[in-house]
Amino acid sequence: MIAIAEGLFTEGAQPRLIGGRHGETGRLVFPCPAGDPRYTPEPLPPRGTVWSWTIQRFRPKSPPYTGPEAFQPFAIAYVELPGAVIVEGPMVNVAFDAIAIGMEVETVIVPHATDAQGRTVTSYAFTPVTGGSGHD
Repeated sequence: MIAIAEGLFTEGAQPRLIGGRHGETGRLVFPCPAGDPRYTPEPLPPRGTVWSWTIQRFRPKSPPYTGPEAFQPFAIAYVELPGAVIVEGPMVNVAFDAIAIGMEVETVIVPHATDAQGRTVTSYAFTPVTGGSGHD
């Protein structure tokens, strides 16, 4: 498996997105601007809350969309990562009618596509928290 973009997230038991902190202003952004020496990579909190959301009900045009030809509607959320930033990403493992503003979610790594060499390309998504309620 390979990540959709290098330096976008960590993998493991508790994956984290990688933001970038501006050296002069302290402003945190996502993703970390690649090759920009003004930004220092910083792991973002693994959990947050749904700030807003919508359902993508039609296949986006290609490029840039690289998803399957047999399109299935999917949920997209803006997730507020506490003390950090609001990040846009897909929601997985949740019924559309169960998504709610304020819902606690966590970062997960999911298969995105298969590359020309047959390798699974991974990306990030958010899924509802099923146990515990604390933030890291």
